[in-house]
Amino acid sequence: MAAEVLEAMRLDKWLWAARFYKTRALAVDEINLGRVRVNGQPVKPARDVKPGDRLSIRQGVLEREVDVLKLSSMRGPAPIAQTLYVETESSRLKREAVAEARRLAPEPAATLSHGRPTKQDRRRLADWNRWSAEHPHDPE
Repeated sequence: MAAEVLEAMRLDKWLWAARFYKTRALAVDEINLGRVRVNGQPVKPARDVKPGDRLSIRQGVLEREVDVLKLSSMRGPAPIAQTLYVETESSRLKREAVAEARRLAPEPAATLSHGRPTKQDRRRLADWNRWSAEHPHDPE
């Protein structure tokens, strides 16, 4: 039996097969929230996507632009899924800049001067009257 050649397929199914989302249900939710566009237009999950279409996909703070190269009705391993699309150069540069900024950002835990409160610290916190600015153990 020869492999079936697809001319077009549902957007949500393609996003799932290309491994942008873990489940089709997540893909449908993101499309309905307007986080996925085809050729600059807001779309619905059942919209057909075909090779040559340009998708804008927002995932968190990151916006990716990809061109659809192939269609696949099966979800395969990541290296095969990456052959279904090519990311635009501007999108790749933006994604790398965001990754670099995240790498260079200070570690939030590094600002802590110490870890868990000690038993003594917890007692001081329990004695503190949160409804007033004064603390019972503050020297005046």
